[in-house]
Amino acid sequence: MRDKEKEEEIFNNRSTVYGPVKSWRLGMSLGIDPIFETSTCSFNCFYCQLGQIQEITDQIREYVPTQRVLDDFKKILDESDRIDVATYSGSGEPTLAANIHEMIAGIKKLAPHMPQMILTNATELYLPEVRERLKDLDKIIVKIDAANEETFKKVNRPAAGVTLARVLKGIKELQKEYSGPIEVQSMFMPLNIKEASEYAALLKEIRPEVVQLNTPKRPYPSEWHRENRGNHEKLFDYRTTDLKTLTPEQAADFESFLRKETGLEILSIYK
Repeated sequence: MRDKEKEEEIFNNRSTVYGPVKSWRLGMSLGIDPIFETSTCSFNCFYCQLGQIQEITDQIREYVPTQRVLDDFKKILDESDRIDVATYSGSGEPTLAANIHEMIAGIKKLAPHMPQMILTNATELYLPEVRERLKDLDKIIVKIDAANEETFKKVNRPAAGVTLARVLKGIKELQKEYSGPIEVQSMFMPLNIKEASEYAALLKEIRPEVVQLNTPKRPYPSEWHRENRGNHEKLFDYRTTDLKTLTPEQAADFESFLRKETGLEILSIYK
């Protein structure tokens, strides 16, 4: 069992490594946060569990020293047998970290038995150097919430110059080079479920191994708080906004439609 100080350090605000948290998709997932200092992302999704993103950018640089992440990771090694996967996510878009490949290599040395994966919005995958940094991951999950540029701007509210076309280009280039599984995760609400046919056509074009359908069951925080990394259940004492979600019936119908139209494996948060 963790003592109180270690619990606070890992779950809250002082560590670049947090959790593990129970994920409906991944099991017990240990978060690796290569951004950390402030919420920084090339998206500002209106449903984001981090709340309003503080720095909306697609600038790639070193945000956290590699050694700090590895030192934080070492603190959980004695509990690694209860972790199913290490997941790069956290305080923003992880591929903005220019040194993410160093973290991947370092963690692989420390815990070669632990699978590593990433949750990415795919905005930087059009760059060959970014794709190269991810080549040693065991799985890559890319975000697609929209089937056209108009909805993309409404849902994901991207940084200037970031387009859905750029996202799709990057995913297709990744598919040519990466040997591991590529999955798609999507957040669906009444706003974008209306584009079911367009979305199915996009999936048929990409052909991911798995499609993960989600809906915002967590409220939208009024501001960024680092403890919301990976927070699935706990509500904190600041203002939040409830978001419109799919009903279980809507999700089931949508899942069935996509499975029929695409022939792909579809997973739903309502399982």
